[in-house]
Amino acid sequence: MDREIADKLYMAITGALTGLANGFFGGGGGMIVVPLMTFLLHMKTKKAHATALAVILPITLVSACIYFMSGKFDFSVGVPSGIGVIAGGVVGAWLLGRLSAKWLTKIFAVVMLVAGVKSLVF
Repeated sequence: MDREIADKLYMAITGALTGLANGFFGGGGGMIVVPLMTFLLHMKTKKAHATALAVILPITLVSACIYFMSGKFDFSVGVPSGIGVIAGGVVGAWLLGRLSAKWLTKIFAVVMLVAGVKSLVF
């Protein structure tokens, strides 16, 4: 298969899996899209993380609208959490520009491992 066609197919599969995870779990698309972008599309680590943020934003907004319209959004939790997410996002983007790809990969792996263990145990 032509490399360009394969990459487009991989991008579509990556997007579909990310959207499914984000819609189903209410988040977590980055845990899927970053590894898929680095392994399937051979993107550099920092570029994959930065691209993941841009890809996940629209799906998050769509999912949030669906949850909001179905009455599943709790403003008393969502608004203060949203403020924290914005602040954390600014700090995270700043750190992404300063950490080496090696450290970024290690931190991401630890976060994924902790999330997986937590999901299995709790």
